[in-house]
Amino acid sequence: MMKPKVTKTPPRDAKTRAAALALCALLALLPLAEARGQSPSAPQAEKLLNGLRVLVSHRPGEPEVTLKLRVHSGAAFDLAVKEGTTALVGDALFADGSARDFVVGELKGRLEVSTGYDSVDVLMSGPAEEFERLAELLRNAVMGGQIKAETFTRLREARSQTLSALGVAPAAVADRAVAVRLYGAHPYGRAYGGTPESLTRVERGDVIHARERFLTPDNSTLVVVGGVEPRRAMRALRQYLGGWRKSDARVPATFRQPQTPDARTLVVERAGAPDAEIRLALRGLSRADSDAPAARVLALVAQERWLTAAPELKSRAAFVRHDAHALGGTFVMGASAPTESAAQSLDAARKVLRALASAPPTADEFARARSAAAAVLTKDAERPEAVADVWLDAQTYGPTANSADWARAINSLTPADVQRVAARLFANATPAAVAVGDSARLRVDLAPLGGVEVLGANADVRADAPAPAAPKQPAPLKRP
Repeated sequence: MMKPKVTKTPPRDAKTRAAALALCALLALLPLAEARGQSPSAPQAEKLLNGLRVLVSHRPGEPEVTLKLRVHSGAAFDLAVKEGTTALVGDALFADGSARDFVVGELKGRLEVSTGYDSVDVLMSGPAEEFERLAELLRNAVMGGQIKAETFTRLREARSQTLSALGVAPAAVADRAVAVRLYGAHPYGRAYGGTPESLTRVERGDVIHARERFLTPDNSTLVVVGGVEPRRAMRALRQYLGGWRKSDARVPATFRQPQTPDARTLVVERAGAPDAEIRLALRGLSRADSDAPAARVLALVAQERWLTAAPELKSRAAFVRHDAHALGGTFVMGASAPTESAAQSLDAARKVLRALASAPPTADEFARARSAAAAVLTKDAERPEAVADVWLDAQTYGPTANSADWARAINSLTPADVQRVAARLFANATPAAVAVGDSARLRVDLAPLGGVEVLGANADVRADAPAPAAPKQPAPLKRP
């Protein structure tokens, strides 16, 4: 039966062996060129006349097809006082909901839009026989007309309401505060989804301008995986996306280096709170850095050591992670700690980092961390779009900055490698420290750790707040 025509939508040792086996399981989940875990078999690569890169992986007999479009510019390009602009560009792609209702409701597929510092991703999936319809929906989204004033207002209010509900949680306040403390006015000090305050400064023209600058075919890559033959896929994509207009000029990704963070612990007032949300963060490595996989294992070693040194955190939401992006990364330790032990927990975190920078982890620590890192990659590889992400990450970050290559890199690590990366990250770095809780109790306990600055209950944690003075002006940081 013919489907109704889709109308255009406005834009919007044993343990070591276990680790190796887990890595092999990960690689087995990906379509490999050879039995010994090479990168996923190369897709057919094409480029439309407007510069859109297309990668097609045909899976004969597969009833489903997945399309994933990545725009290789993200919220790092938002103006400092207008965080959330790029997120609104993503929100506007399928603003009226009709395309989402059709894909999810009628086709029983998926339609998702996600925004980060480095990109905007559009994921669509559905029956392979409906590929042309999916391509048309994608065309309508990226080539739609101007955003109507009422549509923009609705989207901005909806995002602001969601952020207002989430932003009052102590964990969210701590995450926001430590990012600002560590990066200041650098893009990674901003909330890539925006804040209720920053969204009030975003105007409709800002979203339209960002869309015209970045949502262009020559700044994008489209991956098609599933039961669609490449000739058919390219014919449809030329028809529907060939008219997508390329940009007049590319925007260079060059930003000023962040300055040295204030060494004092920032206390964000939350009077009467029985617990304190604590964070300790340092600048990390970019996705393209060859040491980024080791930093992931290092985070897991640090987490185990921290929980051993601060057992009061074991029953609480404690974590250590390394987040890698295009321009760098963040190594962050966080937990919800009893107020009376918050200072001891932060001090224990600092001691863990110093110890890891001076000596390698034990064989058992290393084996457990490597196994856990492999398990995360294995789980990630189970997602239907995992293969598409391997190729897209290669386009965004470099040929070895993807999960398949990271699995092989982790499998080849040694404890000495982890210690070397720890020294690189921690030896001469000034961490940013934050505690969200009752300042009357926290400020006295935290003062011996290097001083305290208290942010009052009515003060705002702002990404555009002036950073502390530095002895000299650092050189620009360029995207690899």
